[in-house]
Amino acid sequence: MTSRRGSSQAMHPIAGRRRRRPIAAAATAAALLPTLFSASACGGPADAATGSGDLTVMTWAPAGTGSADRPGMTDLADAIGRDINVKGGLHGRRLRVITCNEHNTSDGAKACAQQAVDAKAVAVLGSYSQYGDDFMPVLERAGIPLIGGYGLSQLEFSSPLSYPVGGGMPALIGGSGRQLVEAGCKAVSLIRPDTPAGDNLLGYLGSALKPAGIKLLDVKAPEKSNDYTPVIRKAIGGDQPGNCVTSALGAEPTGNLLDAFRRTGAKNTRIASVIGSVQQSVVDSTGGDSGPLAGAFVTGWYPPESAKIWDGLRAVIRAQAGRHIDAADPGVQTTWVAFEVFRQVSDRLAAAGRQISSKTITALLDGGEQIDVGLTPPLNWATTNMLPSTESPRLVNTWVTYQEVKSGQLTLQRPGFVDVRWVLTGGKPPA
Repeated sequence: MTSRRGSSQAMHPIAGRRRRRPIAAAATAAALLPTLFSASACGGPADAATGSGDLTVMTWAPAGTGSADRPGMTDLADAIGRDINVKGGLHGRRLRVITCNEHNTSDGAKACAQQAVDAKAVAVLGSYSQYGDDFMPVLERAGIPLIGGYGLSQLEFSSPLSYPVGGGMPALIGGSGRQLVEAGCKAVSLIRPDTPAGDNLLGYLGSALKPAGIKLLDVKAPEKSNDYTPVIRKAIGGDQPGNCVTSALGAEPTGNLLDAFRRTGAKNTRIASVIGSVQQSVVDSTGGDSGPLAGAFVTGWYPPESAKIWDGLRAVIRAQAGRHIDAADPGVQTTWVAFEVFRQVSDRLAAAGRQISSKTITALLDGGEQIDVGLTPPLNWATTNMLPSTESPRLVNTWVTYQEVKSGQLTLQRPGFVDVRWVLTGGKPPA
């Protein structure tokens, strides 16, 4: 984003900002009942309306399905619930966290959403599913808000009951494009899934590159493959200086893609990607500083996991998690941010003497109050802050971080957040 260097509007600091209190410690078919149910608190049934009994929230994600799995999200949600309850609960009430395996299926996603309804959950927090068209209507009919969904489906950015904390893939791929503009790329190849969602990514990247006159090559790839050699050879072309490749395939396919890249022996092509496709575990598994990701650019939603601002997350993982949870996983981080938002909303409702219910939560979030948990720029879902987009009006956080792999570690390439709102709205870069 060359045109935005030095601009106070382009950057939003990550460190040194005033922070509010952290969270305590800082189915293949519906008949399969894809619940993998767990409750982090015991006691009476949840009662979202009267203020008595447990306060119930829910998190879901696929597990045991392959590359789409995000078990760390549900494991973390359970750990957060235990941590809060060990410290006395939430405003005198035990927090009951229920989790669900949505099995990466439409029926599974609907079953998880129905479970949230049956449990009288006041909110769904975090959660990962590509089937927003199936689960959001279930939540909408019950009036249950989704806070911090991963952002894989269009309804997560358009439903009036969805409150995304990140910009999803649109912000990431738009940010990757601007990051490559600043790097001096002369031609960019996008390796992306051969799906409708992948088609959308091409448009966002094109909007980011067009003002700089950079040539864009669309390289469609299977979502799962053991050999991406034909794909990577098409992407790197003649391996000329100024050639850059960015990908958005997910962590497991990206690892296979990088193996193919290594075998080509390319020397001049610069690699870039987005968080979720590349994270610290992928850097480590592909050779770290001696692997193909050495010096790679990565666009993220949040600060890198090594940042001190994630100390609260790491502390809960150490204290409460019985299973391994990767603090660098963007799904885990999104779940943490979602719980932080929920905690702050609950604090404000309690301070005002109001019940904590699905209705009061949505009323507060819709009321224009800024929610600042320190891991994103302040969040505000008021109508006046919506993205001027018929497809993604709920995408209110259009800020990304620029990261790169240095000495085998994902680190910030430049401090603070970079706003790519103009990319997502088809505008022009600020002068």
